[in-house]
Amino acid sequence: MKKHFDLVISGGGLSGCLMALSLSELKNADEEHLSIAIIETHEVVQGSSKSFDDRVLALSHGTAAYFEQLGAWKYLKNDAQAIEKIHISDRGHYGKARLDAKKHQVSALGYVVEMALIGQALHKALATKSNITWFSPDSIYNVEWQQSQVDIELNSGRSLTAKLLLGCDGVNSPCRTFANIESSYVSYGQSALIANVSTALAHQNIAYERFTDTGPIAMLPLTNNRCSLVWTLTPELAKQMHELNDDAFKVALEKAFGSYLGTITKVGKRDVYPLNLVQAKAQVFHRMALVGNASHTIHPIAGQGFNLGVRDVQKLAQLISAANSKGQDIGNFSLLNDYQQQRIQDQKQVITLTDSLVTLFSNQLPPLVVGRNIGLKVLNYVSPLKKALVNKTMGY
Repeated sequence: MKKHFDLVISGGGLSGCLMALSLSELKNADEEHLSIAIIETHEVVQGSSKSFDDRVLALSHGTAAYFEQLGAWKYLKNDAQAIEKIHISDRGHYGKARLDAKKHQVSALGYVVEMALIGQALHKALATKSNITWFSPDSIYNVEWQQSQVDIELNSGRSLTAKLLLGCDGVNSPCRTFANIESSYVSYGQSALIANVSTALAHQNIAYERFTDTGPIAMLPLTNNRCSLVWTLTPELAKQMHELNDDAFKVALEKAFGSYLGTITKVGKRDVYPLNLVQAKAQVFHRMALVGNASHTIHPIAGQGFNLGVRDVQKLAQLISAANSKGQDIGNFSLLNDYQQQRIQDQKQVITLTDSLVTLFSNQLPPLVVGRNIGLKVLNYVSPLKKALVNKTMGY
């Protein structure tokens, strides 16, 4: 027998959980909450899932405000480290820029927190909702689109139907594949080496973006005086750095990053991820929408990938809520097309920003070095330009 839901969400990671939470309070004409199913390939045990890895995310001011609005921030705020200042510099050159939360009338420009803890906070918030049904561990075997519903077969043999299918299922999105939506794929020819490190000097809630001749280094403040390192390198260099013993790695990192935080005293587990730009050529299909990494996966140089996906969730939830309150079909294509059209500009702006930063700061050609250092000085002293950048990085 087929089980019917108002909405089915493919993917129980951060985007899927946030999407479910954003829609969990919606009610139908009979004042009953809409039924929501989440299909997740990893097993969900005691309010968390193995779909959340060891990486760290920078949450923008706007993202934190949205978590607060949804009732999830209370589960996360004690684990989130505020970013009060951002220091941007080009190693060996004069260009510098400084961003300060106080000068922009906010307590923090953003927050840094482990992905697993974000996932746990979202699961705790979802646990209070009685209209969420998990299918886990499970995955979609087949999708058939009917005029008024979507028929979904799971690998477990169960069958679901829904008015709307939401693909929150990551860069290799099965939903995107089932709908035959093509995607563009560009390799940056770079890898990100990620680790949590401890330093001799306190980070004082400062996030560092340090551009070096081997690639950009981000040092983001974490709780317990740790920092989250994101070091962009060529794949060959990333492999070499990954294979160094801890002591040799500390020396290499200190040499590249400089003395802002003193010596590196401890290095946690190191991981390496290839960096690519993946963009779906369409974000919607009949009774289906793609959200977050299923729609766009971008370079981490500005820490905007997850926050961009959160704004996808916000906009789609807003449109679904408005249609539902009027008794309209929440899977209507005009609604989904509105979602696509209203998200295009923000997505293009962020992708253009990150692409420009990658080109400008991962290149040692003398004209680019001179140009970016002039740009950093201009950014530091031209208030309207600085304000525009701060507003974009804060998610507004």
